[in-house]
Amino acid sequence: MTATESTAQEPDEPSTSRRALVAGSVGNFLEWYEFSVYGFFATIIAAQFFTPEGGSEAEALIKTYASFALAFFFRPVGAALFGRLGDRIGRRPTLILVVSLMTAATTAIGLLPGHAVLGAAAPWLLTLVRVLQGISAGGEFGGAVALMTESAPQGKRGRYGAWQSFTVALGLLAGAGVAALLGAVVGEEQLADWAWRLPFLLALPLGLVALRLRLRLEESPSFRRASREGRPSAVPAQRGAAPRTPGAAATAKAIALGAARLMGWSAAGYTFLVVLPAYLESQLDAGFQQALLATVVANLGFAAAILPAGIVSDRIGRRPVMLTGAAAVVVLALPLLDLLQDPEASTVLQSGALFAAGAVVGLMAGPGPAMLAEMFPTGVRYTGLGLAYALSNAVFSGSAGLIITEVIEHTGNADVPGYYAAATCAVSALALAGTRGARHRQALGEL
Repeated sequence: MTATESTAQEPDEPSTSRRALVAGSVGNFLEWYEFSVYGFFATIIAAQFFTPEGGSEAEALIKTYASFALAFFFRPVGAALFGRLGDRIGRRPTLILVVSLMTAATTAIGLLPGHAVLGAAAPWLLTLVRVLQGISAGGEFGGAVALMTESAPQGKRGRYGAWQSFTVALGLLAGAGVAALLGAVVGEEQLADWAWRLPFLLALPLGLVALRLRLRLEESPSFRRASREGRPSAVPAQRGAAPRTPGAAATAKAIALGAARLMGWSAAGYTFLVVLPAYLESQLDAGFQQALLATVVANLGFAAAILPAGIVSDRIGRRPVMLTGAAAVVVLALPLLDLLQDPEASTVLQSGALFAAGAVVGLMAGPGPAMLAEMFPTGVRYTGLGLAYALSNAVFSGSAGLIITEVIEHTGNADVPGYYAAATCAVSALALAGTRGARHRQALGEL
């Protein structure tokens, strides 16, 4: 590859880069807004859909989290399906299709009748809609990150990729904010009766905005050039070498390694940022508003760390920043839970600990998208990074609530969330230790 070809990968129009950044981010916001709302309303959804006469609240909550996990397990299906499509026909048309399906599935949750109306059919219909949402969400990350990093100016790939994670934080905060506002305005009784549907219905106008932005989007520079050259799956074996097509075994290895590097981010992120409200309510007898407030504080810490982490990773590399976050979770997870469980601890101290917990997850989430994009060539980037992310989330995020609730139910150990977050981050730290330090300085076509 010549120097001209290499630098051509970087977009030369700032307006094109900004449009890609906004259009890629808006779908992530919608996706994680919905998942956060579902997590925050887990106990209400359990009562509406999974609690027949004679059923226990714990059993219903476990079934709710099982439905939550099932949607995550369909993410790899969506990542493979839409990733293959996006690597063949382009990022833009695939992302338009993805956001349309995501909007429809999320809105449908707000319209579904509960168990009192449909009986045994209610949880099955909810699960079906969650499956559709999981498939569409599986196609979102790979395309959005591919588009944003391929459109990033030289030396700013970490910053642009970090916006994906930042809009995740915004989506989680928006879900918590809407839930808290509804609870304050209509009261917990009305919230549990009908008002919980409103946040899901809000996805319709949000989705239409996202669709409009993506319809105005241009294709990424890397994909356009690869298409012109007639070799979208070709990548140089090394700088200056002839193009080759990466083998399936090499791609699968990169996907597995990427999933391992993201394991801690996935598990700790969902433990501290989404599962926490139900944990505080069910294990520490916190009220709904108190649990939501704790989650907002943790998500504020998460949001505050993401963009600085991405920017710093453009200077010093992805590995040191992400390793710092993973190691911090290993050290701090159990002390954090002990602090939350301590009735003598002040609210200020507990809030500071929650903010710090979110921030250390943000250290992994900021550089994470760019790190993944740098692991795959243009022709398999959408599929590869999408599958790595989807597999990690399916196993370690989607299952977090189910695993934590089940283990606590059987052991009575309230420290299970801390053990779960620490163990997964320890594995991620090992996987991150082998990350090449110079990748952040190279153009995507040189990797």
